[in-house]
Amino acid sequence: MDSVQDQLEIKFRLIDGSDIGPKTFPAATSVSTLKESVLAQWPKEKENGPRTMKDVKLISAGKILENNKTLGECQSPLCSIPGGVTTMHVIVQPPLEKEKKAISQPKQNKCLCVIL
Repeated sequence: MDSVQDQLEIKFRLIDGSDIGPKTFPAATSVSTLKESVLAQWPKEKENGPRTMKDVKLISAGKILENNKTLGECQSPLCSIPGGVTTMHVIVQPPLEKEKKAISQPKQNKCLCVIL
């Protein structure tokens, strides 16, 4: 019975309300491995998907999960129901405005000198 408790069933809720999963993971799975799983399973038809693992934030029980933590370390005793499915929210960090502008517009040199 311990092996069942060491397994967590997780679904990932996307910003539009759709889900990836549920899928079963061992409690020793790292958050970075979960993010890799989300990247691999991301629906191809969705726009503005994550490009790298750094673009993905996972939120569980109101907390942003750290990459170096395991599921067992992140699990909240108040939110875990034996045999239940845990929902983690997936947030995709959009590209920074500076990066967008740098990509779309070439750099221009401007002089801010004032001659009196």
